[in-house]
Amino acid sequence: MPVPLVYDRIGGQYREGRREDPRIAAAILAALGSASPVVNVGAGAGSYEPRDRVVVAVEPSAVMAAQRPPGAAPAVRAKAEALPFGDGTFGAAMGVLTVHHWGDRARGLAEMRRVASDSVVLFVRDPRTPAWWLHHYFPATWRLEASRETPLDQLARLLGQPLEVIPVPIPADCTDGFNAAYWRRPDAYLDPGVWRPMSALALIPDAEREEGMRRLRTDLDSGEWHRQWGHLLALDELDLGYRVVVARAKTRRN
Repeated sequence: MPVPLVYDRIGGQYREGRREDPRIAAAILAALGSASPVVNVGAGAGSYEPRDRVVVAVEPSAVMAAQRPPGAAPAVRAKAEALPFGDGTFGAAMGVLTVHHWGDRARGLAEMRRVASDSVVLFVRDPRTPAWWLHHYFPATWRLEASRETPLDQLARLLGQPLEVIPVPIPADCTDGFNAAYWRRPDAYLDPGVWRPMSALALIPDAEREEGMRRLRTDLDSGEWHRQWGHLLALDELDLGYRVVVARAKTRRN
């Protein structure tokens, strides 16, 4: 399904459930360094865009672009695979949890590399990270993620250079409601307002999602979830495979 249709369907309440987390933002901003201007590819509602420099957003979905707040960077309606900018127009190109939605990842990454004179900065999940408890209840989500996420070594090959890889543990009180954000708050996944903006739960078959919800609710009520995973409640953050990866220009000087 084309990307705009996906987010036109599931993105109506995106900004309510997907709010920028300052700790993730700090990791992305540090990776961007002083590069300017910045293009944000697959920009959505504008989370994680730097506010201290010129930014241009690229977003193919009208539903998503309409949720950008007043004062946000201007948004160009385009796809990652065909960025309407000249070579080296930007100091850096960034993308946050977006590559897995592209129809042609190789082309999209090549376009980011083409328009960025210094670096490409991505926030991604390494699909080779072991499954965690959510996948126990929603195996269809695990299958979906495994099929669409790009391993880091493949990202490096597509970008044509080695990657700097920065692990980003997910805080227990993460404010950005992507699918791993509530790893210590299992009850949250039962709330339609929480899971509907999560593509990993919204895009699996309804019957499989409903069965997973039933099993999760049963295990929470019986205490089984706490017996198996209650040790997580003592943690403040957890490494679930999320990474900031950076591809620097080959001509960049240290």
